[in-house]
Amino acid sequence: MNSPARVIGFVNAAHFIDHYSMLIFAAAVIVMGPALGMAYSELLPYATPAFVAFGAGSLLTGWLGDRWSRRHMMVIFFVGIGASMIAVGLVQTQLQLGAALLSIGVFASIYHPVGTAMIVSYAERLGREMGVNGVWGNLGVASSALVTGVIGQYLGWRFAFIIPGIVTILIGVAFALSVVHEDRTGARQAAAQARVAKEDMWRVIVALLIVVIAISTTFNAVTVALPKLFAERLADLTKSPALLGVIAACVYVFGAMTQYTIGKLLDRHSLKTVSLPLSFVLAPFLYLAATLSNLPLILVSIGIVMGAFGQVTVNDAMVGKYTSEEWRSRAYAVRYFIGFTAAGASVGLVAWLYQQGGFVTMLHAFAGLCLLVIAAAIILPAEIKVPAAGAN
Repeated sequence: MNSPARVIGFVNAAHFIDHYSMLIFAAAVIVMGPALGMAYSELLPYATPAFVAFGAGSLLTGWLGDRWSRRHMMVIFFVGIGASMIAVGLVQTQLQLGAALLSIGVFASIYHPVGTAMIVSYAERLGREMGVNGVWGNLGVASSALVTGVIGQYLGWRFAFIIPGIVTILIGVAFALSVVHEDRTGARQAAAQARVAKEDMWRVIVALLIVVIAISTTFNAVTVALPKLFAERLADLTKSPALLGVIAACVYVFGAMTQYTIGKLLDRHSLKTVSLPLSFVLAPFLYLAATLSNLPLILVSIGIVMGAFGQVTVNDAMVGKYTSEEWRSRAYAVRYFIGFTAAGASVGLVAWLYQQGGFVTMLHAFAGLCLLVIAAAIILPAEIKVPAAGAN
């Protein structure tokens, strides 16, 4: 029998790796451009197929997780994404680069529908574990900017992919040796943990769709653009890629703290109670960031990541609460298919908006998009709590 703590520990590590691997390129592209003789706006779109695969692949991987084995899918995740990162570090042509980045996206698509469903199945306190899991994913985002900046500056951009790829494969071997194929009969979280009135279910679906599209697009755009934004706007503070990575990492730490706090609040309060005040955070901070630089930009960026990462935790908890065990991976697959497809489009959108009017145009556009998040929180209905399966 698998230990819940051991399984959740490995799944948290997988969340770290998932976001880390998808954002190495966003940080490394700053030093890859000169090395490959390509401009930032020319090189960045090579990541678009990876982000599209990140979302589109979740439909198949979520189905396999439910119908085959979540444990086996996670083994494939660790080994596949590790090998793909190594492959990016060894590319020689633009075609190889696009193919290797696509491979990262394909294997990265396994984690969210499969790993998040495992968290819900093994968690005793769903909100808390979702929050902690979100922290690990956020630390992956932060560490990607930090470690890639340091390795890229001192060892070169190729090692920024190769080293984490090797480490990921080793973690995958440890997971395969420590976690056995799961038996989901009598699972603690077999039933949905909350429900809403039948006539209000359409409001849940509409609210979730709006928030997933808006937040996924904005979340991905911000995480992709932040290293470049800091490189341009913090020039008076530093021009060191390593120090810029440290600053970005420190900003993301606040996002991690927010996810942990939001997770704990979700164990005590309804989704609407938590999501409504949170929905007012993103739009004003994105609007302000468009014209700021240096320390004021850093402070406003903290507000942006707190709003974005907090919303991600709310979205994941919503799916976890309202779905039953046998459908959970597929429910997360649909959620992440929609979210990551929108996120994939955001990469090209960032490059296009940057060409049109720089970061001012880009950040104003996403501030407008995040006004929809407020509307979604308002229409979300009150929930009716139900006991978890197996509770006395």
